[in-house]
Amino acid sequence: MEHFRARDGRELAYRALGRGRTLVLFHGFGGSGRDWLAPAEVLAGHGHRVILPDLRGHGASAAPRDPAAYPPDVLADDGFALLDHLVLDDHSPDHYSPDDYDLGGYSFGGRVVVRLLARGARPGRAVVAGQGLDAVRRATSRTGVLHDALTTLIEGRPVAPGSPAYWIRQAGSDPVALRHVLGTHVPTAGLHRITTPTLVLVGAEDDGHATADALAATLPNGRFARVPGTHFTAMSSPELTAAMADFLAQA
Repeated sequence: MEHFRARDGRELAYRALGRGRTLVLFHGFGGSGRDWLAPAEVLAGHGHRVILPDLRGHGASAAPRDPAAYPPDVLADDGFALLDHLVLDDHSPDHYSPDDYDLGGYSFGGRVVVRLLARGARPGRAVVAGQGLDAVRRATSRTGVLHDALTTLIEGRPVAPGSPAYWIRQAGSDPVALRHVLGTHVPTAGLHRITTPTLVLVGAEDDGHATADALAATLPNGRFARVPGTHFTAMSSPELTAAMADFLAQA
């Protein structure tokens, strides 16, 4: 694990593997950078230095219980801090410039990528997977399945095997911190101003993000593809990794 400081001074963690063009991959809600390890090894073999951050409140990153540590859009703030850190940490003769890196994210991590693009990040290419137009256009609900699951864990109520609360508990993150994280996402307007070539990927059985094709159509340089799997299995499909590798190779 390596570490960097967020803009509020909290310590956040990331993994790095491979050499070459930098690719930063953001994981989904309740997970960690480890979720990307298998695809990252393949992508590293295609000539990428792959960076796998643990989002605030997740994995080995800071997970304070203070709600003040989770202002709106803080995950995008943390993403910019990581990009700044990588630039400062680069001692090679050809320092980073805009377009010298790529971004990708799955599910909640896909929303982080969209927020970074909307706020001015200019990677050469971006991948938004497991995410749709409806989700990026609305704020994260403080009710719903995930919020209820986290409340169940916080209150110590019984957890049914296979339920969302069960899987969140298996991941090992603090449910109090995660519930704060859940409320940080803000809606994204102005998608038509994002000119970065962006591949939108979704599992063929991922009914929860049925508007992924609409997201790709809204982006001026968006492309859309389906891969096998549900929302929970598509990320680990070899077809998703292959689609990412092919798309990023065109950068």
